[in-house]
Amino acid sequence: MSDSGLDAGGPPNEPVGVGPHPEPWPEEPRFDPELLAGGDRRNVVDKYRYWTVEAIVADLDPRRHPFHVAIENWQHDMNIGTVVRTANAFLAAEVHIVGKRRWNRRGAMVTDRYQHIHHHATVSQFKAWSDQNELTLVGIDNLPGSTPLEADPLPRRCVLVFGQEGPGLSDQMRPVLDQCRSIAQFGSTRSINAGVAAGVAMHTWIVQHANLA
Repeated sequence: MSDSGLDAGGPPNEPVGVGPHPEPWPEEPRFDPELLAGGDRRNVVDKYRYWTVEAIVADLDPRRHPFHVAIENWQHDMNIGTVVRTANAFLAAEVHIVGKRRWNRRGAMVTDRYQHIHHHATVSQFKAWSDQNELTLVGIDNLPGSTPLEADPLPRRCVLVFGQEGPGLSDQMRPVLDQCRSIAQFGSTRSINAGVAAGVAMHTWIVQHANLA
């Protein structure tokens, strides 16, 4: 399956990626003939140049980390794309959209093609799935009674749960959480952007549990 869409930023008309592959072309099935012929302009690491989407996903799957990410989507949160892109960067097991199925994919920069994404229509469905998979639900929000993200390690097998920009975690989500963690802040603002909070929390998990070697 060819994935020729541009998914990297940069000044207009500035070429990204690589051009056509010199002949003779590699014959392994992981390579996409269309990309070999036309060039690979995707925002992927060099290892995956000219690979099909399916081959990239198959290579990522055995190495995915055992943390998941969930974000509530009751009002079409514009941060979801950013969360998906960050989850791809940190190789989360899956991203879960709780609430409305449709979300703005622009911020994902095409990384949703390489990231497993599941939809749960309700909080109760999401909770049932997490219980079945024996995952700890960790809300990230500066709610009363939350404990600092920096104080104790996150569970290795967990779902990092984020509310929408503005209202934060919903009244339906809060009671089903196993724990709630807050991110230390030192300025005048009451809260930080949901996409930024997701990046901070995911990177905290990486520092605590990933094989950085």
